[in-house]
Amino acid sequence: MDLARTEVAPAERPSGSAARLGLMVLPVAFFGLFFAYPVAAIVARGLRVDGVWQLGRLTEVLGQSDIRHVLWFTTWQALASTALTLLVALPGAYVFARLDFPGKQLLRAVVTVPFVLPTVVVGTAFLALVGRGGLLDELWGVRLDTTVWAILLAHVFFNYAVVVRTVGGLWAQLDPRQEEAARMLGASRRRAWRTVTLPALGPAVAAAALMVFLFTFTSFGVVQILGGPTFSTLEVEIYRQTSEIFDLSTAAVLTIVQFVAVGAILAVHAWTVRRRETALRLVDANMTARRPYGAGQWALLAGVLASIAVLLVLPLAVLVQRSLDAPGFAYYRALADEEGNVFLVPPIEAVGNSLEYAVAATAIAVVIGGLAAAALTRRDAGRLVRGFDALLMLPLGVSAVTVGFGFLIALDEPPLDLRSSWILVPLAQALVGVPFVVRTMLPVLRAVDHRLREAAAVLGASPWRVWREVDLPMVRRALLVAAGFAFAVSLGEFGATVFIARPDNPTLPVAVARLLGRAGELNYGQAMALSTILMVVCAVALLVLERLRADRTGEF
Repeated sequence: MDLARTEVAPAERPSGSAARLGLMVLPVAFFGLFFAYPVAAIVARGLRVDGVWQLGRLTEVLGQSDIRHVLWFTTWQALASTALTLLVALPGAYVFARLDFPGKQLLRAVVTVPFVLPTVVVGTAFLALVGRGGLLDELWGVRLDTTVWAILLAHVFFNYAVVVRTVGGLWAQLDPRQEEAARMLGASRRRAWRTVTLPALGPAVAAAALMVFLFTFTSFGVVQILGGPTFSTLEVEIYRQTSEIFDLSTAAVLTIVQFVAVGAILAVHAWTVRRRETALRLVDANMTARRPYGAGQWALLAGVLASIAVLLVLPLAVLVQRSLDAPGFAYYRALADEEGNVFLVPPIEAVGNSLEYAVAATAIAVVIGGLAAAALTRRDAGRLVRGFDALLMLPLGVSAVTVGFGFLIALDEPPLDLRSSWILVPLAQALVGVPFVVRTMLPVLRAVDHRLREAAAVLGASPWRVWREVDLPMVRRALLVAAGFAFAVSLGEFGATVFIARPDNPTLPVAVARLLGRAGELNYGQAMALSTILMVVCAVALLVLERLRADRTGEF
């Protein structure tokens, strides 16, 4: 038996490595062609003059006082947003992890809705709450749309679910008997939590904080709508330098700065994820939640519910209310008007355009992301595969504005002259969807017993048949969940789409932004109506995801 194992193992390793490299070919080609090439093209266009690299432009741009202010504000607001999000969301993570109460599953879906909403909708919702003529303005004469507080609160709204899902998911699986043992040995409740639970949660808290920092560091739609001319992040400044000032060299320098910063953030995030995967012993999450007991836990539950109502539900409710301000659904009816609008087509057509683009982007993301996840299945990966893993995450942090404008510059010659093709928008959206597909499918693929694959291979099954007969039945539900996430994020992509969507085929986020950029009550009301439609579509997709997640345990 040992001799047989010794003889088979060497033959399996090369074939396994070859199969893994084969799975990586299409994703690497996709990211190289539609991510690395456009980004490199726009950077080269900005930093090369008559074929000569102007590297001195780096120090020249970074030496400008207004650019240094943008860098400072980008970092400062990201740190402040991360700290505020952790402060508000960590109690919610505990409540969802350790307390059992009626409506918990529905509330979990409600909490997650803001994260899948487009940033344009988030900005619009807070504009309706704290902007001119908003709820706070009407009730108390208070406006926050010209202050940094509007941006910080919108970031908390958007990233609340990141902390609850990341930290709460791990917290629910920590064995409570370890903390109880510490208390039996004489430790107080606070000391037991500080010395037992907090160190175990540390990697999850760090991972959540890094993801929140990443999303807020590259924030675009929220700052674009709420910041106005006063506040500008790197992403907003890249957009301004590219589309308004047409200074590609400055935009290229800022793109490089953002790329380096995001690479560092992702490297630290990868380290925390690896630490979290290997350092903990977990139990069934269903065994740790219990009904609240004592005045303290009931007060905590009430406080979390109140914060969710004020910070998450109220902005969405105000958004819906503003879309219904005109009698007889006038703003919604105006969306179908062919005359007097800011588009070449009625704004309502943006709904169909967005759905079509999102479906195509989801198909691309599932194929590319599925192959990538299969290539990353084994944990004992070398540096090449780990580098491939990092490559998949880069589109979440690199300027989507740069990618979109890079598409126009790079993909303009045969055989890749795609500027007039409808596929350009789904390709850009799929770049954002692939990381979500990989992160959703990878844990499930790694949970499949590798001996099942080996047995199928020994019986003569090809790698494709092994995947079809062994992996696919077990990951089918995860594949559907991944497709749902890809659909939601594709539906709301804005940074790249704003450059490449044709005027006669606008997407919902682009249509909302253009309506908000035009004066007039009708344009504002139509923006609220379109945002409400987009919110409902995203919420429906999320509820389907939650249903799939709830049913998934029964499949395995």
